[in-house]
Amino acid sequence: MSKGDVSKKPVALIAGPTASGKSDLAVELALALDRPAVVINADSAQVYRDLRVLSARPSEEEMRGIPHRLFGAWDGTEPCSAADWAARAKREIEDAHLAGQVPILVGGTGLYIRTLLDGIAPVPEIAPEVRAATRALPVAEAYAALAIEDCERAAVLKPADTTRVARALEVVRSTGKPLAYWQQQRLGGIGDGIDLHPLLLLPPREWLYERCDRRFALMLERGAEEEVEALLERALPAASPVMRAIGVPEIAGMVRGEWSKDEAMAMGQQATRNYAKRQYTWFRRQPPQDWPRCETEKCSIEEYFERLFAF
Repeated sequence: MSKGDVSKKPVALIAGPTASGKSDLAVELALALDRPAVVINADSAQVYRDLRVLSARPSEEEMRGIPHRLFGAWDGTEPCSAADWAARAKREIEDAHLAGQVPILVGGTGLYIRTLLDGIAPVPEIAPEVRAATRALPVAEAYAALAIEDCERAAVLKPADTTRVARALEVVRSTGKPLAYWQQQRLGGIGDGIDLHPLLLLPPREWLYERCDRRFALMLERGAEEEVEALLERALPAASPVMRAIGVPEIAGMVRGEWSKDEAMAMGQQATRNYAKRQYTWFRRQPPQDWPRCETEKCSIEEYFERLFAF
């Protein structure tokens, strides 16, 4: 593997589906480097301090003395968008470089990673009256309108995808241009200004799904029910990201007496496997094809980060 641009500062990235071993590998890499390193979270559930158990946030013991940033950094009342996270991640990366540390991004939220590296589409602020009118439409009516006003976007969206259909429709109605127009003009990405050392973890699916099942069972043993009870006591909106996190709706139903613990376990495990499957597909198809992919259960940091060790 050829040397990168030595004038650019290094950033390591370990990404992949949930339960694929990203966090442990990030700590292994940090401990193996001959320079200090810091692990920076890139997972949309682990940003919330309310989800210590259900997001599988690394414990102090699992961190093994390596500094970890942006884990539990947001309260559940504050939705963390990709733009919000990217802004904070940029600062953490800059601070790490100033301190002589190697930043190691680790997570499974592809939108976060893409926003940080490629930037964000400069969509103008949506007119409030347009947003209100668009969001009030039934999804079938909104999709029919989108098929006329932005047929290319409609063609790639599912007709029942309420959030994305409404977003595409409000953009074209408010700005006069389709969402694709704005997405071609991404601003603020750091990808061209760093020496990126990426690794995608794509282990065998059956091994991954078994880990998903085992981990969700352990979450229930280690306080996930109490965590959800605390969230319910806060009476947060059901549509807030923290309340829609994997495991929260399933355990909330159990807490409310709508189904048994065994049923909550089965539903939570299924939801986790479904999520892992979506992540797996995204990371297989979306990142650049020259990003290394580890498709085994155990990955060698010396092999996949050879260039980083050569600095």
